[in-house]
Amino acid sequence: MKLLIIYGAPAAGKLTIATEIARRTGFKLFHNHVSIDCVKPVFDFGTRPFLRMIETIRFAMIAEAARENVDLIHTFVYAAGEDDEHFARLIASAEDNGGEVHLVLLICEPDELKIRIGNDSRVKIGKLVDPDAIERSLSRYDLRSTYPGRDSLPIDTTRISFEDAAEQIIRHFALAQTREALQQNMM
Repeated sequence: MKLLIIYGAPAAGKLTIATEIARRTGFKLFHNHVSIDCVKPVFDFGTRPFLRMIETIRFAMIAEAARENVDLIHTFVYAAGEDDEHFARLIASAEDNGGEVHLVLLICEPDELKIRIGNDSRVKIGKLVDPDAIERSLSRYDLRSTYPGRDSLPIDTTRISFEDAAEQIIRHFALAQTREALQQNMM
């Protein structure tokens, strides 16, 4: 099992790029909002039970995917220092069950993040859409640093297409592409 964790600031392109990689490789996509959307109807966002349940769901899903040899992509907004323990447990959920973990940090210029934050694709799935929230997040948290002690592939998504970013990730980690994706790339 391979677990690809794509992390970065809101609107850096995590879900868009993860979706493209999943399409090309057949990896299953377990993005950040799947667990959030599962818990939000029962517990208020950010409360202790909300955070406990999100962690329970994420760690259990990744561990089971590793045990069943299901390749998986997970997206995450990582704040250096603040989220180190959570991030370590995401990694351990895979590795303790025979999985292999690859990390990708998406970086994007703040002005571009503010433009992207209001995209319809974000509105449709209930993601953060307030441009001022980007500024607050970037001033309060370090969302541009790599997770310490592990190699991460950093990609600046400010001026490249999501397809090119996905291709860089696929090549860097030598991810096998589906037959359909290879045929489309040849056309």
